[in-house]
Amino acid sequence: MGPLWIGTSWKMNKGLAEARRYARGLHDHLGKTGLSGVQPFIIPSFTALAATRDELGAESPVLLGVQNAHWDDHGAWTGEVSVPQAKDAGAQLVEIGHSERREHFGETVATTRLKVAAALAHGLVPLLCIGESAEVNQAGESAPFILQQAAGALDGLTPEQLGRVLIAYEPIWAIGENGRPATVEELREPFAALGREYGGRTSGLLYGGSVNLDNAEDLLGIDHVTGLFVGRAAWELPGYLRLLQMAAAHPKAGA
Repeated sequence: MGPLWIGTSWKMNKGLAEARRYARGLHDHLGKTGLSGVQPFIIPSFTALAATRDELGAESPVLLGVQNAHWDDHGAWTGEVSVPQAKDAGAQLVEIGHSERREHFGETVATTRLKVAAALAHGLVPLLCIGESAEVNQAGESAPFILQQAAGALDGLTPEQLGRVLIAYEPIWAIGENGRPATVEELREPFAALGREYGGRTSGLLYGGSVNLDNAEDLLGIDHVTGLFVGRAAWELPGYLRLLQMAAAHPKAGA
């Protein structure tokens, strides 16, 4: 078993000064304590990526990501950022297929497949987000739905390429400010399905959706969960540090 992945996306939050303070505090803390068995990652906005990289330093164990990237290396794509451009600014990871991107910006299974391929081609880690609506969940179709999303994005990858992919299961009904935290029991079946299909074949299977300091330990204990993709609970540095500490103390971190 690899490390426990503990990461956060800042979404459309934090200016340069706030991003620098957060990254500087994280750098200072990790310099004093270090981490064992945990892989931290942060996904700032594009504008804060380079500043966050500079504050963390070249030797930082923290991976940096972007919240989206185009599948073409260059071209007439007004307003888009390519994977090579993201990499040049410090990105090591690309978030792909978040439900907000699918709902509001037309992200499809086909475009997630293109973006996964582009990230892999340039040596970045694709973080593929999958998740179902409340209606799909209530119909008892969560597992087939998310497996179809994942398969569509990962189709045709070699075992080596698949081994570099992260999958984050984020049920739409459990994420965001108004999301309902999922119970451990509700998550067992989806992760059992993901584990059967992708367990040990990818870099990790993460859970995201109303993760907080009260439920993080229980979520990490679910079979096949190898990390957490955290929202608001990690937007302030003390919360993120506490989550890292909890993960480092978890039995899975030493597995």
